[in-house]
Amino acid sequence: MVDNWLELYEGSGLYQITLGELAMIGIGLLLLYLAIVRKFEPLLLLPIGFGGILANIPGTGLTDPGGMLDAFYTLGIGTGIMPLLIFLGVGAMTDFGPLLANPKTLFLGAAAQFGIFATVIGALVFTDLGLMDFTLAEAAAIGIIGGADGPTAIYVSGMLAPHLLGAIAVAAYSYMALVPLVQPPIMRLFTTKKERQIRMVQLRHVSKTEKILFPLLLVMMVAMVLPAAVPLLGMFCLGNLMRECGVVDRLSDTAQNALINIVTIFLGLAVGSRLQAELFLVPSTLGILALGMVAFAFGTAAGVLMGKLLNLVTKEPINPLIGAAGVSAVPMAARVVNKVGLEANPQNFLLMHAMGPNVAGVIGSAVAAGIMIQFLL
Repeated sequence: MVDNWLELYEGSGLYQITLGELAMIGIGLLLLYLAIVRKFEPLLLLPIGFGGILANIPGTGLTDPGGMLDAFYTLGIGTGIMPLLIFLGVGAMTDFGPLLANPKTLFLGAAAQFGIFATVIGALVFTDLGLMDFTLAEAAAIGIIGGADGPTAIYVSGMLAPHLLGAIAVAAYSYMALVPLVQPPIMRLFTTKKERQIRMVQLRHVSKTEKILFPLLLVMMVAMVLPAAVPLLGMFCLGNLMRECGVVDRLSDTAQNALINIVTIFLGLAVGSRLQAELFLVPSTLGILALGMVAFAFGTAAGVLMGKLLNLVTKEPINPLIGAAGVSAVPMAARVVNKVGLEANPQNFLLMHAMGPNVAGVIGSAVAAGIMIQFLL
């Protein structure tokens, strides 16, 4: 009888759990707090946090080969399917109108990707100095955080550095949630009050034909130059074409709602499965969090500085603030730009103007991801 009770105790989670697993369960609870109480990216942080808790309860078999969480990761992220389906839904919710009405904003989205490549270089420099220990592929996966695009960060890290996926995903979505706190000080630092008060002219009307042709032309142009970026941009453009063509409303509605919601649940749990103590509680995690913040800050600053440059060389006035929306945190970054603009001038409505570089940032981060994958995979 005593042996039976002893066997039962030794098979319990209380007996098997380690301090590292307890710490990771605490981090999972913290993510749930941020999602539920603070409302920081709740759609992803909630399933990621709960998945992280499940992944660190010993004896469940959920993360063992063939376990539920392992299957979600292997089939969904290991193959890249889930981030691609997220991009399909995002494309179906995206309006290219502001970008087409003011194509110059494409340069702002491109400039904001500077943070990605600067961070890659920085990670390699710190590695050479002995302060960090990242390979080129790992540095590239970390740098994508600067694009403030969670699905892209997951897609790239799943391909280039799957062992870092948990830390990269948590950093990416955490910084996306912190856009309203992180971006305004940077925007004010690199602009004058006079620049923040600049009022932009009303955007022109964009025809339905333009909106239908643009995703087709975009994916074909990218395919000719950078095939590795086509999976992400292809799904993004397909979703947008379904939205704009007007003949598949049911498919567009499914992509925008039911499909993206279902995939988000599975994606969050799959990412949570990578928050195991032995994978997350390592020195490189702190480096990832620090470099991710640097990438995000550099991307914001680069977008604003490009906005200042465009304002000097173009006839129509451009408020440099909209450059901060070049990071692809759609539509949060555009809303933050609008808020800062209103603080400087209560009549200065920049939301629609900021949506141009915001959408361009999605395209830019996907292209940057394709460059990393094509040269490093």
